[in-house]
Amino acid sequence: MSLQVRKICLLGDFSVGKTSTVRRFVESQYDDKYLTTVGVKIDTKTVDVDKKSIKFVIWDIAGTDTATPTYKAYLKGIAGYLLVADGTRAETLDKALGLKAQLAAELDGLPWIGLLNKADLLDEWQISAAQQQQLGTRWRPTSAKTGDNVEAAFAELAQALLT
Repeated sequence: MSLQVRKICLLGDFSVGKTSTVRRFVESQYDDKYLTTVGVKIDTKTVDVDKKSIKFVIWDIAGTDTATPTYKAYLKGIAGYLLVADGTRAETLDKALGLKAQLAAELDGLPWIGLLNKADLLDEWQISAAQQQQLGTRWRPTSAKTGDNVEAAFAELAQALLT
């Protein structure tokens, strides 16, 4: 089985669950203590898709809604990304979409998946089902806390990277 190595990034605003999502994916763990990421945190995990192995080098970039030069430098060499918003805070979706627009030149054509995180708190969501439908098929609800759809989102990104 051949091993391909791919750098991916998690992008989005502060406190949307990027670090918790990575921890759930890499370590199958969740911790409800909030720790702000300063700069970037890098993890790795190998997954098998269609009889091929892909090693993700996962860059968990500090939350922001502005594409600064330093932020753009972190994106050098990425093969794909996960765009993360918090379903309980509608403004984080607006900020994620705004960030994606700011980075369009750097990210154009790259595979990506949108995560509406905190699906374990659906009663508190500020993003309606109608709004979710308007986002299209690249977005899915996830929960770093319960693990819902986290593995599936990374697997889908892996599949897109291998095609």
